[in-house]
Amino acid sequence: MSQINTIIFDLGGVLIDWNPEYVFLDAFNGDREKMQWFFDNICTSEWNENQDAGYPLAQATKDLVEKFPEYEYYIKMFYGRWENMLGGSIDGTVKVLETLIKTEKYKLVALTNWSHETFPIAQKRFEFLRWFEGIVVSGDEKTRKPFKSIYDITLNRFNITPEKSLFIDDNLRNIEAANALGINGIHFETPEKLIQQLKEYNIQL
Repeated sequence: MSQINTIIFDLGGVLIDWNPEYVFLDAFNGDREKMQWFFDNICTSEWNENQDAGYPLAQATKDLVEKFPEYEYYIKMFYGRWENMLGGSIDGTVKVLETLIKTEKYKLVALTNWSHETFPIAQKRFEFLRWFEGIVVSGDEKTRKPFKSIYDITLNRFNITPEKSLFIDDNLRNIEAANALGINGIHFETPEKLIQQLKEYNIQL
């Protein structure tokens, strides 16, 4: 195994808790089944990911309202109350990041699927986002994980050697795409498990 000199962090689900349930479970009066149907059929993850790749939020909302006018109230809520879907930091992972910074042994960057329109909200809220050498935001790049182009952008921008890098993401699909390019990957589940996984790569903590 090559000596790791760069660690790439995903943000949502790894360092930042973001969950539309924080808004919609209440909107659907606690009916989890109705809420899940809405996510599966109306405001789907695929629809939201399109905005992560740079599609305008207002246009995306308008498109969906035209398609499903009977759900206008809930559709407008998705980005209208987006900030309320943003939970706190995932403190255990933030602590890992802080420890890695203190070692001064690794280049630390972030690669996130995030709308360029909402990312500034997170930047204001979470100080640790300033700790990275840089952050590649999909909405700014007009592409997203798991497409090859966004990994290439990250590798080139920060002069990263794939085999000497390690990518941490909570979405296995994104890890597999990174692996195909020679980037080592950790499928994030919990901060505690992450510490053990990092040690397997001989990462000093």
